[in-house]
Amino acid sequence: MPEGDAVFLTAKRLRPALAGKTLTRSDFRVPRYATLDLRGQRVESVGTYGKHLFIRTAEVSIHTHLKMEGSWRVYAPGQRWTKPGFTARVVLATDDAEAVGFSLGTVEVLRVGDEHAVTDRLGPDLLAADWDAEEAVRRLEREPAIPIGVALLDQTKLAGIGNIYRSEVCFLRRVHPATPVGRIADLPGLVDEAQRVLTRAAHEPPWRALVYGKQHRPCPRCGTNLVVRMLGDGVKEERGIYFCPRCQPTPVV
Repeated sequence: MPEGDAVFLTAKRLRPALAGKTLTRSDFRVPRYATLDLRGQRVESVGTYGKHLFIRTAEVSIHTHLKMEGSWRVYAPGQRWTKPGFTARVVLATDDAEAVGFSLGTVEVLRVGDEHAVTDRLGPDLLAADWDAEEAVRRLEREPAIPIGVALLDQTKLAGIGNIYRSEVCFLRRVHPATPVGRIADLPGLVDEAQRVLTRAAHEPPWRALVYGKQHRPCPRCGTNLVVRMLGDGVKEERGIYFCPRCQPTPVV
């Protein structure tokens, strides 16, 4: 699933094509909005919050979430799409560009004033100008028994971290991902690390993982073979998290 940096960079690519431009065509290929026509509306901004993307006119906010397979692509007028047409969910065209959302997990059109209905349930956005580290720490501390590797995925605690970056943050802080939140020696430091990692990935691409996807390869710090283990909360599907068994020793019960 794309993480906060990928959504941030998607918005960055969409802005030159849409922001400040008037829509000449809109095509929503989801039943709920099949008759919605935004022709003539000016796109005021393209923004993000965590893993959520918002394309705003003066009247509405087009909220999309990429989920596992989604993406936005920008084409010149008449240019052949590079993904199958049947996977397109939203098409927004201006005089000089066509933005197409393929395989989007969520497509929702809200009144601009109702955008908060999406963001209110989320924790602080790691990539926002008003990022609130103290609030993120407070939210994590509310459930001290949860493994930190699970808590980092909870978007209601802090918004933007996914499976890749939870592995990286735990490795950088030398914390085993199964360590309960309440036993993290420096939780504010870990939260700051998460913000630094995601910010670097969003503003200085390409970003390269240290441990994610590198099981059986030597740890870049000590040379021990990296491992992957399944870790979840027992409710959602467990997902593999990568770590060094030497640098990140198993917490003592």
